[in-house]
Amino acid sequence: MKVMVIVKATRASEAGEMPGSELLAAMGRFNEELAKAGILVDAAGLKPSSAGARVLFSGESRTVVDGPFIETNELIAGYWLWNVKSLTEAVDWVKKCPNPMTEDSDIEIRPLFGPEDFGESFTPELREQEAAVRARTLGLNPPTFRDGPTLSLAGVSRSYTRETRSGIPAQWEGFVARAGEISGGASTFYGVCWNSKPDCSFDYLTAVERPSGGALPPGVTSLTLAPSRYAVFDHTGHVSALPETIDTIWAKWAPGCGLSLADAPCFERYTPEYDGRTGTGGMEVWIPLRS
Repeated sequence: MKVMVIVKATRASEAGEMPGSELLAAMGRFNEELAKAGILVDAAGLKPSSAGARVLFSGESRTVVDGPFIETNELIAGYWLWNVKSLTEAVDWVKKCPNPMTEDSDIEIRPLFGPEDFGESFTPELREQEAAVRARTLGLNPPTFRDGPTLSLAGVSRSYTRETRSGIPAQWEGFVARAGEISGGASTFYGVCWNSKPDCSFDYLTAVERPSGGALPPGVTSLTLAPSRYAVFDHTGHVSALPETIDTIWAKWAPGCGLSLADAPCFERYTPEYDGRTGTGGMEVWIPLRS
């Protein structure tokens, strides 16, 4: 679950008193612990309300009120966003936190709403819309959502780890030279990540669609992908930046996208618009979704 951990404002924080180096160092060490534990998403301190403003809504009317605001105990001086297993875990972490103020202070913990909290009102279409917005905030092209057919692929498969995946471009160079042996005149190529393991090792298949019938050349691996719903991301940069796009999808977009991802192969699709001379155009990343 995701929670916001809210540091309430105090007289001193509203007066603009800044923490000393000792407190800053203690908070820095605490944030390092949060990061090492894998629960820290974001954190920031807020300037006093005198530097802010409020917009009051009444029907169609909008009224702007400049700070400062007098309800000190209701104001916020800072926050964290955490991914935790439970409210109890969040409470335990807050109890380890140094007092973020130079006087008595309060820290409040509030769970964030998740897609599951909205029930049937949050339709599959709305979930996909929210997932597309999240992608844009991460610097990704917003995905389209497509129903993919059965794909019968054939090509060359190699095993990699995160440390050795830099060898994938060389695999592509070797494969393109012999792709015609598998499917004459193929203009659409696939790079499939499959057999992923908990240690982040995986198999990578450089492939084309397999023609029906006929024997395959020696050393060629065949793979059939079942029909699935996919989130499809266009990669519009150079092909050398594709691993960065894929890492952003899996490390930042996928964990909080609100969609249920399928335990199935994901793949890159290189359309006829891909220009191998310039390394640009026609690149898509297909992420399988659970039905």
